[in-house]
Amino acid sequence: MKAEVAQQRSLIELAEIDAEVGRLDHRAKNLAEQQSLDAIEAEHRTANDGLAVVNLALEDLEAEVSKFESEIDGVRQREDRDRSMLDSGSVNPKQLSELQHELETLQRRQSSLEDSLLEIMERREALQNDQAERLSKIDELADQLSIARAARDDALVAIDGSRHNLAGRRSGVTVRLDADLIALYERQRGHGGPGAALMQGRRCGACRIEIDRGEMQRITAAPEDEVLRCPECGAILLRFEGFAK
Repeated sequence: MKAEVAQQRSLIELAEIDAEVGRLDHRAKNLAEQQSLDAIEAEHRTANDGLAVVNLALEDLEAEVSKFESEIDGVRQREDRDRSMLDSGSVNPKQLSELQHELETLQRRQSSLEDSLLEIMERREALQNDQAERLSKIDELADQLSIARAARDDALVAIDGSRHNLAGRRSGVTVRLDADLIALYERQRGHGGPGAALMQGRRCGACRIEIDRGEMQRITAAPEDEVLRCPECGAILLRFEGFAK
C-alpha cells in the first residue's frame, strides 16, 4: 500500500490521540478517586456493622436491667407486706419469727439483686459510650463519603470532557486520511495494540522489539510513500527523517 508522507504523519497524530483515549480509559477504570471512595464505603459498612453489634448488646442489657428492676420491685413489695404485718401487731410469736427471718432473707436478696443491677448498668453505660463514639465516627464517615463521591464525580466529568475533545480531534484527523489507510489502521488496532507507531532507531514504537538488520535494510530502502508493517506486531511503521539512528 502507498500513502503520502502527509497522510502517514496524520496517522501518527491519530495514533497519539487513540493512545491518549486509552490512557483516559485506563484512568477511568483505575480512578484514584473511586478507590478512595471504595475504601471509605468499606469503612462505613464496617462501622455500621460494629454499631449493629453494640445495639444488640445494649438491647440484651436493657432486657436484663428490666428483669432485675422487676425482681427488686417484687422483693420490695414483699418486704412492705411483711413489715405491714409486723407493724399491725396481730401476728403470733411463731409468725413473728418467720416474718423476721423472711425479711432478713429478702434484704439479702435485694442487696444481691441491686449489686447485680449496678454491674449491668455500668456495662450498659460503657456500651452507651461506645455507641455514641461509633455514631460520631459514622457521621464523620458519612461526611467523608459525600466529599469522596463529589471528587469521583468531578474526575469522571473531567475525563468525559477530555474524551469529547479527543473525539473531536480524531474526527478532524480521520477526514484527512485515505479510507484504505484508515481501514488498515483500525484492523491492526482491533488486535489490541497500537495501529501505528514511529520507528525508534531500530525498534518498533508499538511493540518495542528491535528489528533485525536484514529487515531494517528493506525498510530503509523502501520508498517514503510505502506503507510498512512491523514484522513482529503488524503495526504500521512510520518513518521520518532520522528514524534509523
